[in-house]
Amino acid sequence: MMRVDSHMHFWRFHGDDYPWMSDAMQVLKCDRLPGEARPLLDRQNIDQGVAVQARVSEQETDFLLDLAARNPWIGAVIGWVDLRNANLQQSLDRWADKEKLAGFRHPLQGDPEAGALVSDSQFKRGVALLQSRSMIYELLISADQLPAVTDFCRSSDDGWLVLDHLGKPDIRGGGFNAWRRDVSEVSAFPHVVCKLSGLVTEATDASGKFDAEGLRKYLDTALTLFGPQRLMFGSDWPVCLLAAPYDEVADIVERWSAGLSATDREWIWGGTAAHVYGLMASSMSRGSQHG
Repeated sequence: MMRVDSHMHFWRFHGDDYPWMSDAMQVLKCDRLPGEARPLLDRQNIDQGVAVQARVSEQETDFLLDLAARNPWIGAVIGWVDLRNANLQQSLDRWADKEKLAGFRHPLQGDPEAGALVSDSQFKRGVALLQSRSMIYELLISADQLPAVTDFCRSSDDGWLVLDHLGKPDIRGGGFNAWRRDVSEVSAFPHVVCKLSGLVTEATDASGKFDAEGLRKYLDTALTLFGPQRLMFGSDWPVCLLAAPYDEVADIVERWSAGLSATDREWIWGGTAAHVYGLMASSMSRGSQHG
């Protein structure tokens, strides 16, 4: 069985490039590169990872593609591009030979204009262009934004949409019922896939602790709504380090999924990601590790 971490970030840290890193995120404010990550994956018998953008710039896409070229185990890249740019076609053509470029995302979390953006005709044309090229668009939103993107998800149905971090439920604030209601609307669309990622940071309280067993109801609900063939494990490394080390993040999903059938576990731990991102077994080399 191929095992995949569907959500990882890499960067060479320069403070001005990451305005989303607050003063409380000192653990993130250093270089985080594939050479550091690969041993973590090895301990969990994970074969491939997907590198996801952390900066709003086309240079981020180039950076991640360069890392993927030098580290065969990075099987796919989700980059950034301005989807409203009139020259989007040319930007995409620039990367036409980059087989590992699977798609793009634009961070919507925390943006009060997120609803207006996903309803914007230029933005929707940009996503449609991605989908016409068999590329993915990933949604980084918080749970309160789920209603604002539901119509967008319904209409952008010519390719995969990936919901990062289960839509970031408000676990600390006890927002389970509202999240379940709203994410169920999005889960009804068969082209929407969900990542089992990012939960530990949403659950951690002011004392730096979280209830690992309390996360089960979110995982159970995701399984009920999406089914195993539209769920995939993701660590959100190194952002997860704000709450827990890599091994603990993986172990939460490992323990939860232990009670599922072997086939369901295969989908969640690698099959879904391989299908959505087009990952090939030939890319599973663990040997080359370059920063």
